[in-house]
Amino acid sequence: MVRLPFLSSTRSVPEASKVPRHIAIIMDGNGRWARKRLMPRVAGHAKGVDSLREVIRSCLDRGVEYLTVFAFSSENWRRPKDEVSFLMQLFVKSLKAEIDRIHRNEIRLRVVGDLTPFDEALVSLIRDGEALTAGNGKMNLTICANYGGRWDIMQAVEKMMAASSTSGGRPYSEEDLAPHLALSFSPEPDLFIRTGGEQRISNFMLWQLAYSELYFTDKLWPEFGEAALGEAIASYQGRERRFGRTSEQLVSDKPDTTSDHA
Repeated sequence: MVRLPFLSSTRSVPEASKVPRHIAIIMDGNGRWARKRLMPRVAGHAKGVDSLREVIRSCLDRGVEYLTVFAFSSENWRRPKDEVSFLMQLFVKSLKAEIDRIHRNEIRLRVVGDLTPFDEALVSLIRDGEALTAGNGKMNLTICANYGGRWDIMQAVEKMMAASSTSGGRPYSEEDLAPHLALSFSPEPDLFIRTGGEQRISNFMLWQLAYSELYFTDKLWPEFGEAALGEAIASYQGRERRFGRTSEQLVSDKPDTTSDHA
């Protein structure tokens, strides 16, 4: 049996930390931010890069170990062709501009998703950035591009089946599937954030968000920064993470810090 690299929230009880170990974000509202200012939608996407830079810095300062952001979904190909083209160009421009800063801050970069439709030059930039930062361990930054939660599960099932044509006469389990998921290198998100006022997860990390704390804000992504991230984390810290247990069990499971000795 393949061992899970991190605890599964449905198979065991992960440790709930005061600071989220892993934050996942849908960066929504770029187009609406621009439209409110009578600007083209693409201007909002460009401004959103500034917000991402600030959030990365704030996560570093707070000791967040994993940050995963949804940059381009498998459904975003349905958008106008000129907007998709701009997003691809922005991806290239941002990688070129930011990769040295990411590396200096000891951040490991990964890009996950189906990269086959992307331009060869963009894929090469991605792979070069991943190779450059592969030894970094201060924080893990994952960009989901042409990614979808259902795609992730399906590709993991295909890889699992290809790796072993039989499960040894037993049903397949999470332990068999988990190593093949696109984000198998990270723990499940403690905190999921979606900006822009929408309250859905939009095919993002369907497997991994099973027990994540969900936080929705009306702030549009270009307006989201260090202070807004602090509000989201404060909301998370006020939650009771039970993982199927009762509140009474949480109290009884707390270690006794009292002592008979002075």
